[in-house]
Amino acid sequence: MKKLCYGHTNTFYIAGTNGGLLIDTDYAGTLPNFFKAVKTACIKLNDITYALATHYHPDHIGIISELQKLGIVLLIVDVQENSIHFADEIFYKDKRLNYIPIDETKAKVICCAESRDFLCGIGIGGEVIHTPSHSEDSVSIILDDGNCIVGDLEPIEYLEAYNNNLKLKCDWEKVMSYHPKQVLYAHANEKYL
Repeated sequence: MKKLCYGHTNTFYIAGTNGGLLIDTDYAGTLPNFFKAVKTACIKLNDITYALATHYHPDHIGIISELQKLGIVLLIVDVQENSIHFADEIFYKDKRLNYIPIDETKAKVICCAESRDFLCGIGIGGEVIHTPSHSEDSVSIILDDGNCIVGDLEPIEYLEAYNNNLKLKCDWEKVMSYHPKQVLYAHANEKYL
């Protein structure tokens, strides 16, 4: 796995034996910086087969429509389908971005229950789980190598500060049931467990 930092959101690339998966992107307008980060990380653009957003907030999906034009297929988890265009109005307000909405008709939709088989098909061991405490469309990616990408899930060490936040507690119980060795966040440094 490679971590790409080219804006405010950590992006992760996972190479599989039959394709590669990009997790999250940054804000709209960051495509040139993405190209530089990919080159620095020695990733070929055609190695990225799929892109998956941990959720559809503007700082996680900003260049997905541009990546789709380059032939990268958006992987949508069914719990995210109602949120795909959440950020459109935000991006439209800044005319300099020339934002083009995500084309979900050219995406691949899966459910969490079939995510392990799908990822196995591209040579990646792991699965996608629904972790809705940050937003209803939030998912986390649990990899068999012990890495866990949680997007904007509040850090586990903050759990006690959120009295009675049952959704957050439930999400962390679900994540920890996989016994991850490392948790990777969208806006913080990784944490070893």
